[in-house]
Amino acid sequence: MRPFAIAGVQMKVSAVASNVEMMKLKIDITMNLYPWIEMVLFSELCAYGPLTHTAQEIPCSFETEMQAMAKKYGIWLLPGSIFEKSNGKIYNTATVINPKGEIVTRYRKMFPFYPYEVGVTPGTEFCVFDVPDVGRFGVSICYDMWFPETIRTLASLGAEVILHPTMSGTIDRDIELSIVRAMASVNQCYFFDVNGLDTGGTGRSIVCGPDGLVIHQSEGTEEIIPLELNIARVKRSRELGILRLGQPLKSFRDHLGQFKIYQPDAPHPYLDSLGPLIKPNRLDKLTELIIKEDNLEHPRSSVHYKGDNSN
Repeated sequence: MRPFAIAGVQMKVSAVASNVEMMKLKIDITMNLYPWIEMVLFSELCAYGPLTHTAQEIPCSFETEMQAMAKKYGIWLLPGSIFEKSNGKIYNTATVINPKGEIVTRYRKMFPFYPYEVGVTPGTEFCVFDVPDVGRFGVSICYDMWFPETIRTLASLGAEVILHPTMSGTIDRDIELSIVRAMASVNQCYFFDVNGLDTGGTGRSIVCGPDGLVIHQSEGTEEIIPLELNIARVKRSRELGILRLGQPLKSFRDHLGQFKIYQPDAPHPYLDSLGPLIKPNRLDKLTELIIKEDNLEHPRSSVHYKGDNSN
């Protein structure tokens, strides 16, 4: 198992115009500045922004363009996510591309975040993939990590690095930074969380190691985050314990049968008493206001989403 170099790209994201050309430029800059990078990771919804009217069917031209960039530099590429249209539903979907430009897997976000993703259908499949001679990687998106079962499942499937594109622009970013540290430590894995800027988030991307310590934390400006990870540290932590102390994954394994709340027919009277999930009901107005805000901040003569085949 050898070291592996990943670059996160924290960049400005527009809600009213395509960001794809800028993403391609950022990849060019990254690979010319740091030619030793082997994987590039962008933030959630980086390509077209946070509005569901940009949803398009997959495969699409965006994937094709990203496949060409991965092949051009011989890198692994996870270009954030886009809203996907499929059978009348909308998903928040991330694509993983290998150095040959081939699509290895796709992941649909399991926990859409309200109010921003009302109308988005949750995915149902966990996503792990192997980088030969390096290790196993898991994909999670933004709000997913607020549900510890998601990252625990990826770790139980063998994931040693969690790739986590996010779009966090709300006042709970400090809480999210603590969740990243917690998820990295209790699952004894690397956690690579990349946030966007402007309508794509408030930045402060963070990378943690399998002992939960912060390897790097960005601020609120554009940044390329090039890091070489020692994946062997994950196996050592899981076998010998965090800082040679606790061994949470082993203890979890040895107590799997104790968690009765997860049984299909288990009653949940307290959870049921909380009432239905509250959802906003002025989505059209919210979309209109976000577009107006972005246009005032970044005036453009026209709006065009390359590859958008939505109505």
